[in-house]
Amino acid sequence: MFNKVLIANRSAIACRVIRTCRRLGVNTVAVYSPSEGNPLHAELADEAVALPDEAGPVAGYLDISAVIQAAADTGAEAIHPGYGFLSENPDFARASENAGIVFVGPSPEAISLAGNKREARRRLAEYGVPVLPGTEIDIEPAPEKAGGDPDLASHAELIGYPLMIKASEGGGGIGMNMVEDPGRLERTVRRTRSSSRRAFGSQDIYLERYVPDARHVEVQIVADIDGTVTHLWERECSAQRRHQKVIEEAGSPSITDSTRERLISASMLAAREIGYTNVGTFEFIVDADDRPYFIEANARIQVEHGPTEMVTGVDIVEQQLRIASGDSISIVEEPVNGHAIQCRIYAEDPETFIPSPGTLDTFRLPQVNDLRVEAGFREGDEVSSHFDPLLAKLIAWGATRNDSISLMEKALSETRVDGVKCNVPALQKALRHPDFLRGRYSTGLMGQLG
Repeated sequence: MFNKVLIANRSAIACRVIRTCRRLGVNTVAVYSPSEGNPLHAELADEAVALPDEAGPVAGYLDISAVIQAAADTGAEAIHPGYGFLSENPDFARASENAGIVFVGPSPEAISLAGNKREARRRLAEYGVPVLPGTEIDIEPAPEKAGGDPDLASHAELIGYPLMIKASEGGGGIGMNMVEDPGRLERTVRRTRSSSRRAFGSQDIYLERYVPDARHVEVQIVADIDGTVTHLWERECSAQRRHQKVIEEAGSPSITDSTRERLISASMLAAREIGYTNVGTFEFIVDADDRPYFIEANARIQVEHGPTEMVTGVDIVEQQLRIASGDSISIVEEPVNGHAIQCRIYAEDPETFIPSPGTLDTFRLPQVNDLRVEAGFREGDEVSSHFDPLLAKLIAWGATRNDSISLMEKALSETRVDGVKCNVPALQKALRHPDFLRGRYSTGLMGQLG
């Protein structure tokens, strides 16, 4: 095991990694932007290094050379990237290796494959993993001209409307737009390319069939350098707004045992075929007839890893660290214990979901049995408009799904946030929605709350 790990992230996930490192006796180094003042993750770590912020508070977290230098200067043997920022940047993983610092995650090659959704679709289809009809090559940008782009139109007609236009390098719900008819195709393609170029530095896109009433289910994979691949079952992630998850469950209440087996088998096959190591997630859309289709892979720890930990007893961060240090997997595959639900508390308008920056005049989270709280802020902290507005995650465990729902309702009712708007009212509505209560809801749930 490592003696010292630098965490190249902030807020809740940095605090989460620090907690496991502390339990394992591993010293931690936090990085932060000076504009954040004294953020919670920097206070909790054994050491903290300020990143350059001349180009803005986010720029430092994306500065590969600055993060590598911070690790070298503090004697960190490994870098844990968390999620977001540089976590899925193969150049960062490669730079860490070149500096003699272990990157706590998969290889740069695996990150590259997972990061390009179009290429991941193509490769996994070769292995027999089901994918939605779509374009397997990039649709080249065409000059604007009268009559439109016939190649683009023909691809779209073959796939059928409605369809999704997706950024190949996309993530976090960015670079995804639906097109319902041919008249809006080229305009939506241009808009998707533009947002993708701004967010990811690439305008590569692909088209994919849209699935109405879809459910979003993912499988948690753990793999070591010896080639051993195992799984920690599945999560239901269908409750989303702006294509971003807000409520997650372990396991999925909506799929059959046979669908569950297909998802897990496909994910483990894919991980073996691409030589994946460390932890990762394979995500699927499940249609109304329970047919699953692979949509993307995430080569990092997920925001929603907590519910899986609650029902399996496995510390996923610990597994990341142990695998990165060369240990073999020691997980015993067992049935899940109970049910867990996670709600993400965001500083945002509960009706429009627009971020609400400001000062947390009041920030009180419940502390009750079987409830896990992962927060990245304290009362009095400033919620910046520059970063994701995630304040905390509440994870409720119960012997049954109904038990976990009841506990989560109690937890949300005891959550107090003032100074900024927060999405607790929307979460409460979602938990009471008839479709959610019966355990079969689609990705359109949050838009049905009224």
